[in-house]
Amino acid sequence: MRIKPVPGDITRPITDRVKEALFNILGADIQGAQVLDLFGGTGSVGIEALSRGAGYVRFIDLNRPAVTTIQANLKYTRLEENANVIQSDAFIYLKQKPDRQFDYVYIAPPQYKNLWQKALELLDQYPGWLAPDAWIITQIDPVEYEHILFKNFEEFDTRTYGSTILVFYDKSAVNKDS
Repeated sequence: MRIKPVPGDITRPITDRVKEALFNILGADIQGAQVLDLFGGTGSVGIEALSRGAGYVRFIDLNRPAVTTIQANLKYTRLEENANVIQSDAFIYLKQKPDRQFDYVYIAPPQYKNLWQKALELLDQYPGWLAPDAWIITQIDPVEYEHILFKNFEEFDTRTYGSTILVFYDKSAVNKDS
């Protein structure tokens, strides 16, 4: 199904190639998973997760046109039952007391502003959002990439697809060392 784009140029949609590669990596582990899609945009990643059996997806986006688009795309795909869309600043949202833990957190913010780093730093400060074996995946331009050390998760893989890099972080790797 082709989902609707967000009007204007406020979002940077994931390409079909990158999305397919991401879900090939996640494989069957997405089934029943709790997913947080920060900077939701069109909702493409979270909707794909739901279509592959994720148990729940929460979408966060600050922009009203993106929130409206995510809601419309969820309705169009008939996947709204296990989804929640919240209009909020992702950084303010992450500072709140967690109401659930997520198995996967997908971070695809506007480029070239180091927002992905800020989101990771907040998740490191507020690890209650993360399930014990959570993965965090960032989608950035390769020129933005920088290896950063965190207390509550660590980088374990990077995959480059043209002008997109997916960086994977694992919470359980840190827990095993403790």
